[in-house]
Amino acid sequence: MNIALLIAGGSGQRMNQDIPKQFINVKDKPVIVYTLEAFQRHPNIDAIGVVCLDGWQEILKAYAKQFNITKLSFVVQGGKNGQESIKNGVMAIKERYSMKDMVLIHDAIRPMVSQEIISDCISKCLTNGSAVTVIPCAEAMLLSDDRQSSTQTIHRDKLARTQTPQAFFLEKLVWAHEEAAKRGITNSIATCTLMIELGEKVCFSTGSEKNIKLTTTDDIEIFKALLVSKKDEWLK
Repeated sequence: MNIALLIAGGSGQRMNQDIPKQFINVKDKPVIVYTLEAFQRHPNIDAIGVVCLDGWQEILKAYAKQFNITKLSFVVQGGKNGQESIKNGVMAIKERYSMKDMVLIHDAIRPMVSQEIISDCISKCLTNGSAVTVIPCAEAMLLSDDRQSSTQTIHRDKLARTQTPQAFFLEKLVWAHEEAAKRGITNSIATCTLMIELGEKVCFSTGSEKNIKLTTTDDIEIFKALLVSKKDEWLK
């Protein structure tokens, strides 16, 4: 089975809104519902689990019922940081599914994830044992210690910008979180960084500039524009 694990445990402080960013309404639909619908539509996603901010679990379940998200399997509470939230979701999957199943970990605030991105992530994980969605780095990259000035560049051809989903088999994820606890690793920022901190190699799948993470109000405006945009016929 292929299980999507949506991480919706953040409070969205950088958005500076009254409600968490994953529950902000955009065109009469909460952001998280767009994300749920993307995985609901995909024929190779068998189940969806959500790690949810405390106090919002029942609201999420009500939205899932309202918008006919029939693949929603469980909702669990988030942790004190991203790593702990992901661990809560992984252990909930362990209680319900086989260790041989694939888990696609995805930010709930990446609602524009396409069917092609999900498909490639599944395919690459089946082939390589892992799949981290990435896009090339197109900008000039500068290294800075004070975030105000720089005297050093980083060659962009050696950089990859990570997105989600990030797919691994459940057996590997359970091992990673148990091993991290043994080694005292408690605040790795993503599953891919956790794997690398544990000495593991991760493989890539193909992302998109449109697969944006809604972190600021500017991102919400971009998301609104993407919802109504259409690709020109002449573009390949």
